Amino acid sequence: MQSFEAIESLRRQVREWRQAGQSIAFVPTMGNLHDGHMALITHARTLADRVIASIYINPLQFNNAADLDSYPQTLTEDCRRLRTVAADALYLPDAKQLYPYGMTDSVRVIVPGMSDILDGAFRPGHFTGVTTVVAKLFNIVQPDIAVFGDKDLQQLLLVRRMVADLMLPLQVVGVATVREADGLAMSSRNGYLSATERARAGLLYQVLSALREQWRRCDEGQCDYRALEQMAMAELERQGWRPEYVSIRRGQDLVEPEPGASAEQGGPLYVLAAAWLGTTRLIDNIPL
Repeated sequence: MQSFEAIESLRRQVREWRQAGQSIAFVPTMGNLHDGHMALITHARTLADRVIASIYINPLQFNNAADLDSYPQTLTEDCRRLRTVAADALYLPDAKQLYPYGMTDSVRVIVPGMSDILDGAFRPGHFTGVTTVVAKLFNIVQPDIAVFGDKDLQQLLLVRRMVADLMLPLQVVGVATVREADGLAMSSRNGYLSATERARAGLLYQVLSALREQWRRCDEGQCDYRALEQMAMAELERQGWRPEYVSIRRGQDLVEPEPGASAEQGGPLYVLAAAWLGTTRLIDNIPL
């Protein structure tokens, strides 16, 4: 695996691959890699001739300085893991490359509407930071395919919308959430959990799965989505969690569905959730 820090060096290698008729898949990450990330790289290998990963902890998407300062950095182990799944290249940009005029004066890429709901409502500015840095990385790497995890469904949909609206010449692919044995979605933030909290963390997936079963038992067109959401929130609270939201949304645009909405009216439905367990904020989603 080659590592690149300079933009021109990376672009030179990409040009060589393209001249050889090879396609490029790209997996942007913030490091502290786990099996979920490895699934993204492994899937990317099936889609393109060459796979590039990046590691950059993007300050612009953190609305909490303490959260940024505590974000784990495990570059040596990350490189080892990338080699095990045969990534071809690792791009390691720094802030001076990605924000040459400084972050305060950086041009922003904003996806209106969807950036301000669900996670965006509780983390103001977060998704603008995500779409801004992802747009920059796409311009640098110029991949044919970009691969993201379904666990961050709102992020995945925002990136797809940005790519479509800016007419960027690449395909954005989602990969199914990778879970622990108890259902907990794999995330770099799981490392923040204490042993006691980790033993309880699978509850979030269990509550979402229970909501799905209740939804499936509803008579067609008669399901009270808000009541299901409120029951799920109440169960998390009863178990000592601090939920921010549990919300049933259309999978195409994250709009709240009308009861009895069909797949043609915004795609399949999902239930998305964010909740605090102790000092750790966890997110998850499952299709209904």
